[in-house]
Amino acid sequence: MKDKKLERIIRDSIKGKPKAQESLYVEFAPKMMGVCLRYAKSYDEAEDILHDGFIKILQSLKSFRFEGSFEGWMRRVVVNTALERFRSKSQLHPMEEFDDIEEDEEIDAKDAPLEIMLKMVQDLPERYRMVFSLYVLDGYPHNEIAEVMRITVGTSKSNLARARGILKNKLIEYWNDQDHKSNLRIC
Repeated sequence: MKDKKLERIIRDSIKGKPKAQESLYVEFAPKMMGVCLRYAKSYDEAEDILHDGFIKILQSLKSFRFEGSFEGWMRRVVVNTALERFRSKSQLHPMEEFDDIEEDEEIDAKDAPLEIMLKMVQDLPERYRMVFSLYVLDGYPHNEIAEVMRITVGTSKSNLARARGILKNKLIEYWNDQDHKSNLRIC
């Protein structure tokens, strides 16, 4: 979408014009759904986050200053919506801290299909999924993650390391299963 056209749509959306708001949704909902899926446990939960996120986007469009990326601004609103949902859940239990965990252990995805990787991330325990998504997928530093999740920096690093460990084990299991399937012969 061209910058001037997008600016017109944003300005019309601020004025409450339904067609402009619909245009924003049609243009950006698929991209924002991708963000939501990384933070949600299921597709249904991602849809709820997307819905709530777009309501907040439309309500706070007046605060967009037309500086920088509009898509980046929207992404921030959607991520914050996912974080608010995370913080509001009462069944969360604190995870212990470990300072000796390696932060930069690499995960070798070996060209795993995107839907498999997404499912693996969605299957992570909620706190691990949130830290992993914020750090690896959205580039937040640990001090910001600690602040928005109301945990310590050490806990953020620990949760990331554990998420990576779980994902690494799941990938090993996935590729071993794939190798086993390819070695089967039909008689």
